[in-house]
Amino acid sequence: MSVSIPISQQFAIGIDIGGTNTKFGLVNHRGDISYHGAILTHKHERIEEFIDDLYEAIIPAINDSGGIEVIRGIGIGAPNGNIYKGTIEYAPNLKWKGIIPLADLIGKKFGVSAKLTNDANAAAVGEMTYGAAIGMKDFIMITLGTGVGSGIVANGELIYGHDGFAGELGHTITIPGGRLHPGTGEHGSLEAYASATGVARTALEFLDRQPYEESLMRNYAREEIDARVVYECAMEGDKLALEVYDFTGKILGLALANFVMFSSPEAIIFFGGMAKAGDLLMVPVRETMEKHLLPIFRNKVKLIFSELKEADAAILGASALVWEMKQA
Repeated sequence: MSVSIPISQQFAIGIDIGGTNTKFGLVNHRGDISYHGAILTHKHERIEEFIDDLYEAIIPAINDSGGIEVIRGIGIGAPNGNIYKGTIEYAPNLKWKGIIPLADLIGKKFGVSAKLTNDANAAAVGEMTYGAAIGMKDFIMITLGTGVGSGIVANGELIYGHDGFAGELGHTITIPGGRLHPGTGEHGSLEAYASATGVARTALEFLDRQPYEESLMRNYAREEIDARVVYECAMEGDKLALEVYDFTGKILGLALANFVMFSSPEAIIFFGGMAKAGDLLMVPVRETMEKHLLPIFRNKVKLIFSELKEADAAILGASALVWEMKQA
């Protein structure tokens, strides 16, 4: 875009690609989101169809804001996003398999520069710039949604690793030989238990193992039982639903103990739909985490929730990539 347009009149497009939904917004340099929108991710079998749908959803907002000339660039947060190459690589929760050159494809479709990073890293940048992590130099962002994502900040810098894929804490093995993760083929990963998908699977397992235990969850067909149903039943005091959260929290707490002893963060910040469970999840998380920490790490790490509106952290973090771009 032309550098003659003042930065105060420019916008970045921030895109957050999740396993179920893709959310986006137009963001100015101060972090104000002037437009929100969303499309379904999982209904698109081909990446080209997804990009076409995304373009059609965003272009009216671009036109209303002054046209493509005022768009400084596009920042994208995506599962298994490689910031070095602009690619999504072998994302287990997406339908598009293999290596997808997403930044290049979206940049060409829109006619502006595009940059991509891991979705949880984007959320961490958003939180560090605008939310609960302002002023923090060491923290871990945990996103609890369709999957379990993470962004690790140490000494004020995101940890990317030599190939751009550092920080996949959701795929660390928490229970060796445990539950199969259908997307990766691994057994016992944190994501297989602590994600919204994992909670639903735990609920179904508990219902099967305790066939004579009364539960509000039995009022639903098996295919209707998801994390929302489990939460609503738990809030009604359902014993089995409460057990699901206790079980999930203990697994997550064990994993967090390992993460704390790795990077000694000031805080762990939770983001995403599962975080709305609040104390249902966090009480067993805290108890189990502290139990498994060495004494030098105990009672030091804050467990806090994102201070940004849902999805805003990832959108803001993705848009921040744009302001870092060199302009022609």
